Amino acid sequence: MTLEEILRAAAAKGASDIHLKAGIVPVARRMGALRPLFSDHPALTGEEIEQLAVATMNTAQVATFRKNGEIDFGLGISGLGRFRINLFKQRGTARLVARIIPFKVPEFSELALPERVAQLSQLERGLLLVTGIAGSGKSTTLAAIVDAINRRDNKHILTIEDPIEYLIRDRKSIITQREIGVDTHNFSSALRTGLRQDPDVIFIGEMRDRETIETALVAAETGHLVLSTLHTIDAVESINRILSAFEANQQNQIRLQLGSVLRAVISQRLAQKKDGTGRVPAVEILINTPRIRQLICEPQNTHEIREYIEEGHAAYGMQSFDQSLMDLLNKDLITFDEALLHCTRPEDFRIRFEGIQAMDGKKWSEAGNYDIQVNEKWKEVTEIEVLLPIDAKRSKRSGRKS
Repeated sequence: MTLEEILRAAAAKGASDIHLKAGIVPVARRMGALRPLFSDHPALTGEEIEQLAVATMNTAQVATFRKNGEIDFGLGISGLGRFRINLFKQRGTARLVARIIPFKVPEFSELALPERVAQLSQLERGLLLVTGIAGSGKSTTLAAIVDAINRRDNKHILTIEDPIEYLIRDRKSIITQREIGVDTHNFSSALRTGLRQDPDVIFIGEMRDRETIETALVAAETGHLVLSTLHTIDAVESINRILSAFEANQQNQIRLQLGSVLRAVISQRLAQKKDGTGRVPAVEILINTPRIRQLICEPQNTHEIREYIEEGHAAYGMQSFDQSLMDLLNKDLITFDEALLHCTRPEDFRIRFEGIQAMDGKKWSEAGNYDIQVNEKWKEVTEIEVLLPIDAKRSKRSGRKS
């Protein structure tokens, strides 16, 4: 059996990932659970796994694997899709993990994302982050954002990926997709040279190091729309992760810079559907309002951001993970136990759900009616200079200006 045959079998069963390990049969992840892919396939050896992978690799990729003991590469199979493959050594033998990526970039309606996410694709400049743990759908959401821009606007979109996942063909925009290890050496150098390639939109597969973060902030400052990902659990940790990449004597400058260029943070977690037919995203959305910007710039108050996300639900379209999960519960899409598994503050969530604060819980979980306001000249989210009532009360008590 070839690697292509294994991948085709996994795709036919609706798997998201495939694991090949010496001593066991091929294993597939489907709806979050790992199960044997075949009922009668013999266990693989390390030599067989390496042979299966090498048969799909070019000479340079094989040399890289032999030298480093690991390699990431993309593999396209006609009529099926693309696969992000990681081949590496464990205990001296070859081990392979593949992620299935469909050929077609999904649209927002297919991803069950909040309407606010689609609206954020209209941004013209600044930094837009999509964050979450591995396997939470970050790459798919970003691909949908990129393709929405591609279908709507006449722009040059530059992507820097490791490896390239979704292949996006030109529509109204020109798409340039560069792969680490094939077209360029690393994210930071590709981003630096990318600024001289006349891009309007820059998609960075991941902001992994300080140099990449610094260059991304500069690109956002100079009028580009910069899209990227971080492996963080929520919006507040995403901000802290960026700040932690810098020395203490740089923190104030980076806080001001990040507060200026950040437009929004979309964080995702995938929850199992109640009917067992798949998973649905719980989505936290932070919009960089004037108050959020102030909290980013004030180290002693940054921890308050999560509270302001929940308070900004109706006015700005923000929502916390707990609000998103409560909405999924109200729609009967997930179970209470599944919501508890993914929520940020389980005890508070339990109290609200059990109705101890019934009216407050209902208001807290329901989406407000909001419309994103777009300036036709700049197409930036209008920053409405209003304070929510609870914020005004807090400011009055503390004597602090908002």
